[in-house]
Amino acid sequence: RRLRWGRLATFHMLDTRQYRSDQACGDGWDAGCEERLDPARSITGAEQERWLLDGLAQSDATWDVLGQQVFFAQRDRASGPVQEVSMDGWDGYKASRDRILAGIAERGVQNPVVLTGDVHTHWANDLKADFDDPGSATVGVELVTSSITSGQDGADTVNGAETVLPENPHIKFASNRRGYVRARVTARELR
Repeated sequence: RRLRWGRLATFHMLDTRQYRSDQACGDGWDAGCEERLDPARSITGAEQERWLLDGLAQSDATWDVLGQQVFFAQRDRASGPVQEVSMDGWDGYKASRDRILAGIAERGVQNPVVLTGDVHTHWANDLKADFDDPGSATVGVELVTSSITSGQDGADTVNGAETVLPENPHIKFASNRRGYVRARVTARELR
């Protein structure tokens, strides 16, 4: 589903639950799962991925907003070279995420923003062309909203932040506080 708010913003609403490949290596967090790297795997399904990339290419909006359900940026919660990532989010579908980010960069999409729910914690992330290279280009941002009542403990810091933040320099903010996100969108800024 796609919604336009004049020339200010186009909202590309994704379904990352119904059309995706089965989760790799089980449903939880996994370290060293090679299956998640398979280029044939998709979190959106091929048809929805084409729809998104075509829509981004045709958009003349100031802001292109992807509304979707699961963590988009890489989120490695293990120290060291082996990544431990969630198979439920885009980390479990790395090639799918790489295609979307490459498509954004190749099409010269201006001001892409991913809005994410269903994580139960607040996050703000830079979206990198290559998450394993902190010096790579930032091609967009992700804002993740918490829940109002469920999950976590309401503390300021995310559980495991002492590992997660140093391993993921593209993550700029993380909080376990409950609540919601309100974004103000103008032609000059989204905040």
